[in-house]
Amino acid sequence: MLPRSGHGDVYPPIDVTIDIGFLGAGFISRTHRFFLRHTPVDHRIVAVHDPDRARARAFAARRGADVLGEAELLDRVDAVFVTAWTSEHERLVAAAADRGVAVFCEKPLAPDAGGAARMVASVEAAGVPNQVGLVLRALPQFVYARHLLADARAGRLMAIAFRDDQFIPVQGYYESTWRIDPARCGRGTLLEHSIHDVDIMRHMAGGAAGPVERVSGVVRELHGHPRIDDLAVARLEFGGGGVATLTSIWHDIVDRPSQRHVEVFAERLQLTLDGTPDGALSWQFAGEERRTLRGRALAEACLDAGLGRRIDLLDVGDGAMFNPLTPFLEAIRDGRPSPLPLREALPAHELVDAIYASADDDGRPRPASGGSPHQSG
Repeated sequence: MLPRSGHGDVYPPIDVTIDIGFLGAGFISRTHRFFLRHTPVDHRIVAVHDPDRARARAFAARRGADVLGEAELLDRVDAVFVTAWTSEHERLVAAAADRGVAVFCEKPLAPDAGGAARMVASVEAAGVPNQVGLVLRALPQFVYARHLLADARAGRLMAIAFRDDQFIPVQGYYESTWRIDPARCGRGTLLEHSIHDVDIMRHMAGGAAGPVERVSGVVRELHGHPRIDDLAVARLEFGGGGVATLTSIWHDIVDRPSQRHVEVFAERLQLTLDGTPDGALSWQFAGEERRTLRGRALAEACLDAGLGRRIDLLDVGDGAMFNPLTPFLEAIRDGRPSPLPLREALPAHELVDAIYASADDDGRPRPASGGSPHQSG
């Protein structure tokens, strides 16, 4: 466990191997294990806890870790990955912060923005390094799209059309059924899956588009699971005049992988992107030829523009992305804040709450609290 700094900030740097634990051993934990295998920061996975003991033992066996109770685990580690179902996040993050353990928490942070705000308060009061799993910010397509939209040649943002679809995640591949239990997940596809999309739209638009001022939305429960939307259509209105639309779908096409298709128009720029690690970004400024980049070439363009670090660059299948866990482990090692702390997720949570409030009120527009443009690098 990291020594307390004594001043409510972050912890002092450490020069030893970072001991990591996992609270949750499901699908997303395996994703983080992949990222950890490809970081140069010295670490080891030493403990795991999951209510499913067999799953915890299988996870532990792959890394030589111990299966422990929650309290034992938190007393053993320097950092913990909170990858349990959503309703458990607040309790587990508070327990880790109270013991002085650095925290990486998956999205969504909580079933609603109030819970997310309490989690931010707990890690900030404890002064522990903390990070949220908004992984789309690590994809070169979105990194470079934000760069293009900030170019003076683009002009004002006009429209974003964002479609996100995947098969409903309770069919075995994700090894869970909790995503159709509102007591554990809160709501459905808009919160559980597309909070990524809400975050990346406002992040990609950047400060020039102005804050999100008003939202509206419609949700449906076509699979018949109460309070679990499997279709959400939302509209976000930016202060600069631009409008974004999001269509989020949980369908039954199990042989179709998760897809994100995004089209953006500014006054003098059009871009289209496929939001998967091997997806392409295509763009055209007024009076210029259309360009398309993907995979390693797109990631290299990000590096050339000073938008990322080579140490974070990671090949993923035929694509590439920036490893989100290297900066987190560096923050722990060097005693400084993470570049993507839990606080960064609050605006997206507030927007999602407002969209649901609109949907529950027959789609009437609602003011968007917390929709301010992204402020950090």
